[in-house]
Amino acid sequence: MKTLIKNIGLLIGIDETGRLRLQGKEMATLETLANAWLCLDDELIFSYGKMGDEPCFDEAVNVVDADGGMVFPSFCDAHTHIVYAGSREQEFVDKINGLSYAEIAKRGGGILNSADRLHEMSEDELFAQASERVREVMRKGTGAMEIKSGYGLNTEDELKMLRVIQRIRNAFPLQIVSTFLGAHAVGRAYAGRQSDYVDMLISEMIPAVGEAKIADFIDVFCDEGFFTPSETARILEAGARYGMRPKIHAQELAASGGVEVAVNHQALSVDHLESMTDEDITLLKGSDTMPTGLPGTSFFLNMPYAPARKMIDAGLGVAIASDYNPGSTPSGDMKFAISLACIKMRLLPEEAINAATINGAYAMGKSQRCGSITKGKLANFFITKPIPSVAFLPYAYTTPIIDRIFLKGEEVKA
Repeated sequence: MKTLIKNIGLLIGIDETGRLRLQGKEMATLETLANAWLCLDDELIFSYGKMGDEPCFDEAVNVVDADGGMVFPSFCDAHTHIVYAGSREQEFVDKINGLSYAEIAKRGGGILNSADRLHEMSEDELFAQASERVREVMRKGTGAMEIKSGYGLNTEDELKMLRVIQRIRNAFPLQIVSTFLGAHAVGRAYAGRQSDYVDMLISEMIPAVGEAKIADFIDVFCDEGFFTPSETARILEAGARYGMRPKIHAQELAASGGVEVAVNHQALSVDHLESMTDEDITLLKGSDTMPTGLPGTSFFLNMPYAPARKMIDAGLGVAIASDYNPGSTPSGDMKFAISLACIKMRLLPEEAINAATINGAYAMGKSQRCGSITKGKLANFFITKPIPSVAFLPYAYTTPIIDRIFLKGEEVKA
């Protein structure tokens, strides 16, 4: 069935170029159409144009009045850990008292704390908790999301997480991709034996995940105090044998060499980058790897932000994502991430919106399907209340502006 959205104040994020990502100066361009209509054909975008030139239909059409609100493509959140067991607000208090992320991890908190809790939780309970978070981010405008495992740290619990991600994919209209992150930390059973854990991950965990065919990507936390570049390379190569493309955590805590590993192994994205160097920027030029900043992490942990402004000025594309997780970013609010990208990373509103839509879609391998208003792409978008400009979205950083949400062409009551 066709749907006609009429009286759109501004249709935003139009792109018929066929580009899968934007880079450098392209990121400041956000094509719009004022006083517009948008036509959907079932779950796809069919056409659009100026009011007064609406198409005529012989069939019944569902008509939706945008009442002058703007239409944005849904956010594409390319880095989340949204499947987890419980919260970690005590660590929030520890941070206020001066402990660093690394110090909390050394005391047995952080990732290992979440792994302990997840081990005790059933798959159904885990799915129920995660589903509440999925509904939350849908209400906030997210229409595509990458979800990582990584709080299992043993084969059984990692598979449990990946099965929950698969259930989310089947239960919700968002575009979901799954990432196996067994190399998020060393499991407690292997304390002091990191090399043995890596061997087990390669010989046992990766084959089990690969044979189950429930992960699209493989990720490694390649950073100081976690996994080395050589260990990361071994893990990525093992994952590649099962068709899992790399996405890497790197340069969060130190200049760890993770960007070089990412580029050498054709990683789709390299994420965090708070400790990124000029050499890393040079390495990324000409590669297919999307640097992905996580401004919510820097905000919550009170640490430097990824140098997104420098990357764009050097000609790179940049994505931004929420990093929704219980320890370092307990928020999946992509509108707030866009605001932080403008305020703290010095991105223009147009650049930040592109980073959270088309480039976010690229960073999860979905930019052929979503991330822009493009004929033939999924009809994933939201309608705002009437607002004065595109820049109002990041400017009014706590104002709820979303009025209606459409995913796969259907209005969603999240």
